[in-house]
Amino acid sequence: MKSALGKITKEACIVSIISIACGLLVNHFSPAGIALVGSWDTKKGVISANEKNDVVVHEREIQNVDAVKKIYDHGITLFLDARTTELYGEGHIHGSISLPVRQFDELIDTIFEKYPPSTPIITYCTGRECRDSHELAQLLHDAGYDNVKVFSDGYPAWKKKEYPIE
Repeated sequence: MKSALGKITKEACIVSIISIACGLLVNHFSPAGIALVGSWDTKKGVISANEKNDVVVHEREIQNVDAVKKIYDHGITLFLDARTTELYGEGHIHGSISLPVRQFDELIDTIFEKYPPSTPIITYCTGRECRDSHELAQLLHDAGYDNVKVFSDGYPAWKKKEYPIE
């Protein structure tokens, strides 16, 4: 009985090890695989599982709401809201334009018509748990906009500070 239980345990361990190894190999070679480590500390910026094609670029982030307000007060930076049209309608940074990341392809021509690629842009969404502002920033960068930043704390932090909203 002991040897049969030992044999079953040994086989279960071998099957488990092979399964884990296969999973790691598939993840490694998959274009949609995820990295084994991520950025989970919101103090360091937007959280990210660090997919292989991750759009979160921490160097683009502005993490201080007061710094964003100073940029806003200069009046030369375009603020783009990456959230859904519904969320934008419920409230947004005063003067910002709605450009939901999922509607980028259908709306980018309108942005190009009004704002040249040299326009400084800040994208935002619902905070550090939201990656849409990073995704929008990457899409804008790929489209030729070279001065794009991400307000990592987004609309909730702006509203909490009682800065201008609509």
